[in-house]
Amino acid sequence: MSQRNATLIGLTAILMWSLLALMTVATGTIPAFQLAAMTFAIGGLVGLLTWIGRREAWGALRQPWQAWMVGVGGLFGYHALYFLALRFAPPAEAGLLNYLWPLLIVLFSAFLPGERLALHHVIGAAIGLVGTALLLVGNGASFASSHVPGLAAAVIAAFVWAIYSVLSRRLKTVPTDAVAGFCLATSVLAAVMHAVLERTVWPATTVEWLAVLGLGIGPVGAAFYAWDIGMKRGDIRVLGAASYATPLLSTAFLIVAGYAQPTATIALAALLIAGGGLVAAKDMLLRKRR
Repeated sequence: MSQRNATLIGLTAILMWSLLALMTVATGTIPAFQLAAMTFAIGGLVGLLTWIGRREAWGALRQPWQAWMVGVGGLFGYHALYFLALRFAPPAEAGLLNYLWPLLIVLFSAFLPGERLALHHVIGAAIGLVGTALLLVGNGASFASSHVPGLAAAVIAAFVWAIYSVLSRRLKTVPTDAVAGFCLATSVLAAVMHAVLERTVWPATTVEWLAVLGLGIGPVGAAFYAWDIGMKRGDIRVLGAASYATPLLSTAFLIVAGYAQPTATIALAALLIAGGGLVAAKDMLLRKRR
C-alpha cells in the first residue's frame, strides 16, 4: 500500500469521527462508560468479522505486552479522560483543549525515525489550531477555576491520543487486525467503570439503538482501523493537521441536523481549518500533480 493511499484511508477516520457528536446526541441519555462499553464491543466485532476466512488473522492477538499497553492504553485512556473532562468542564472548553492533539501529533512526528518536520507542517497545524479555537470560542467557550479538573483531563487526553497515534507508527509490525482485540479489551474496562460509577440506562427507542449501532460500526469501530492504517503507513503530519477538520465537520453535521446554527464565525473557522490542512498537505498534493 502506498503512503498516499494509506493517508487517504486515514482521512476517512476523520470523516467518521465528525459524526461522533451527532450520533452520540441521538443515543439519548445512556451513561458515558456504558455507551463506551457498548460501542467498543460493536467496534471489536466489526474487526472480528473481517477475520472470517483468514485463519492467520487470529494470530494478530499474539502481540507483546508493549503493543497491548499502547493499544488499550490509548483507546481506553483517551476516552476515559475525555469523558471525565466532559463531566467536570463544559463541552466547549473541554473540546478546545482536547483539540491540541492534532498539533501534538504533527510536532511529535519529528521524533519518529525517517520523518522530517518541515516548516509548512507546523504552519498548517498552527493555522488549524487557530481555526478550531475560533470555532469553539465563537460557540461560547470560556474558562473558570471550578473547571480546572475537567480541563486538566482534557489536556492529558490530548497528549494520550497524540502519543498513542505516534507510537502506532513505531509499532508498524503490529497488524491492524490487532485493533479488534484492543477495542474488545477497552469495552471490558469501560464496562467495569460503568458498573462502579454509573446506573444502567438502555436505549429507549429504535432510533437510539440504531445510533448506538452506528457509533460502534463507524466512529468507534471502522474509524480506529482506518486511523491505524493511516498512522502506520500514511503521512502522519498531514493526518495530524487534517484532524482539525473534525470539529468543523462535526459542527456542520449538527447544523444540517438542526442542533446548531450557521454563523460567520463558523465560516471563517472553515477557511482557516481547510487552509491549514492544505498547507500541511503540500507535499502530498504536489506529488499527486506530478
